[in-house]
This record gives sequence, C-alpha cells and structure tokens, in this order.
Amino acid sequence: MPQDFLQSLLFNQIQLIAFDADDTLWDNQSHFEDVENKYCEILSPYGHATEVSAALFNIESINMPLLGYGCKAFTISLVENAVKFSKGKISASDILRIVELGKELLSLPATPLPYVVDTLRAIRRMKQYKMAVFTKGELLDQQNKLIRSGLTEYFDDIVVVADKTRSEYLQLCHLFDTDISHLLMVGNSFKSDVEPVLQLGGYAVHIPFHTTWQHEKTDEYEHPHLIRLENIQHLANILPSPSPRRKR
Repeated sequence: MPQDFLQSLLFNQIQLIAFDADDTLWDNQSHFEDVENKYCEILSPYGHATEVSAALFNIESINMPLLGYGCKAFTISLVENAVKFSKGKISASDILRIVELGKELLSLPATPLPYVVDTLRAIRRMKQYKMAVFTKGELLDQQNKLIRSGLTEYFDDIVVVADKTRSEYLQLCHLFDTDISHLLMVGNSFKSDVEPVLQLGGYAVHIPFHTTWQHEKTDEYEHPHLIRLENIQHLANILPSPSPRRKR
C-alpha cells in the first residue's frame, strides 16, 4: 500500500487538530537566539558568551515555575542574570538596552513559515476537522502573534496555557467536546507537543524546526501514533480524504 494511504488510516478517527504556534506556524526561536547574542555582547565585559548563556539558562529554569514562558518572562530573566552575572556592576543604560531587546520580541511580524498558509487552507477546506492553536506562553503575546501572522481565519480558537501538561491536553479536548483518541497534535517540540499526547493515547505529527531551545530538548522515540514530517507541506496529504459518510 502507498505510504500516504497507510498514514491516512492512522489518522482516520481524528476530529480535532491542534497546532503549536512558535516554530511550527512561524519562526520564534531564531529571534530569541538573536536577542541572546546581542545580550551576550552587552555582557561581554563580564564574561564569555558561553558563560553568559549558561548562567541565563540557569536563571530561566529557576524562574519558570513562577514566571512561565514567553517574552516577558525571558526579559525578566535577562535583567536578573545581567545584575547577578556582572555582580551589580552593569550600568542602568545597559539594563535599559536589555529591556528594549526583550520588548523587541513583542512586536516581531510572526511571518508564517513556508507552506503554512497553503496547508491550513487545504485542511480548512476539508470541512471535517476542528482546528485550534494550542500554545504555551503569555496570553496577550501569543494572541497578538496570531493576529500579526494573518492566520486567525483558519482556526476555531487559540488556547494559551502556562505549560503543555497532560492535564492541559485533556482540558483542550474537553473544550472541543471530544476526547484524546480524536486529537492530532502538530508541533516542533517532542517534549511539549508530542510526548504528552502519546502518553495519553492521542496522535501527533512531529515537524522539527532547524533550531531548538535547550529546555525543549529530550530523548525521542518511535511510536505507532506518531508521524514525523520534514515540513508542514505534507500534513494535508496524510489526512484522510473528505467523506460524506464520516461523522464529526
């Protein structure tokens, strides 16, 4: 049997398709890395870039339970780390530069990645799936990025959570009046977008991005409910063809 046909059979019961946002629908991590590189230049009088980045990641990890994810949490960690790493010697003007770097992330264009628009349009035209953005981070920031991306029309809702735990995936299914066995999660992070869904009995499509935040790195494995794609272009092809006999 053709591989696409076999993959279609795998997803035959899907009712809800949830899409991760950052680094799945648009580039995000590259912008954070660019800010971090500029940040390391500001702190270069106090240490090497690798030392600055390691100290920053440690501060971010400590702050996550309290601040969560997103640009604002990142900016607070940038400032906190700058003060600690410089032992309080960093100037107020450099602190302001760091805050401005963080604020730049709040107004990035969120340009859709290649094939995203065509793929979402094709799936929407099938008229047999609910489609949602399911992302973690800060509510206003993620909502604004979706608006700037121009992709709002393709989704029934955007759900922003503090973290993508198994409980949050179950809540997402409840919100759309379905269960985990009818959910397909599409995302770049194996840790956040794939593993929790597989553990619950759902389905996942993993589309790795060219760069991954250190916090999202984890061991990966094969699973009968998992398909990996090189890019989102092939997603519509592995979904079952519309059928008038198929029930929602």
